[in-house]
Amino acid sequence: MRNQLAEVLIEKGIVDEAVLNAIRSIPRHLFLDSSFEDHAYQDKAFPIGADQTISQPYTVAFQSELLQVEPNHKILEIGTGSGYQTAVLLKLKARVYTIERQLELFKKTNLFFNKMGYRPKNVIFGDGYKGLPEEAPFDGIIVTAGAPFVPKPLLAQLKIGGRLVIPVGVEEQIMTLFVRKSAKEFEKTELGSFRFVPLLEDKN
Repeated sequence: MRNQLAEVLIEKGIVDEAVLNAIRSIPRHLFLDSSFEDHAYQDKAFPIGADQTISQPYTVAFQSELLQVEPNHKILEIGTGSGYQTAVLLKLKARVYTIERQLELFKKTNLFFNKMGYRPKNVIFGDGYKGLPEEAPFDGIIVTAGAPFVPKPLLAQLKIGGRLVIPVGVEEQIMTLFVRKSAKEFEKTELGSFRFVPLLEDKN
């Protein structure tokens, strides 16, 4: 079933073999509530609690491909969610720091990582808009929720040459790639419409 899912993603334009191999190897059904297990290898998003979703596999693969992850890259993930995207990044041999704002999901996914042997460098309960300045700079930053604007701290925390992949918009999001060219210069590319749950900001 995982192989069939990978074939669907190839048909939709995913070409990065490392990303496809990650999709082939990760048991997505374990990241879903049991009521959705039978549908785990469809290219669809599903609820995971706390009004959040596990992104459809195409979206996970598309964002992962845009990041151009290489072994030992330091990656910041904003929105841990179910942990499926985290698992893909780990399979790509990245050093992953991941932030989740929903306490229910943070606790649940942290337990799941420990149980399954997934080892992100750090799983943080906090505000993704602020990034993780104490661990910056990052080779890549991936945002897995819809941001109404691009948080400046995330751009600031990229290495020169680093890549930020972020869906920007309110009702509908435009997948946007920023590549840091210099201390003050960023190259921006827009890559089509997607729908994500909103990226929540900590108002405290």
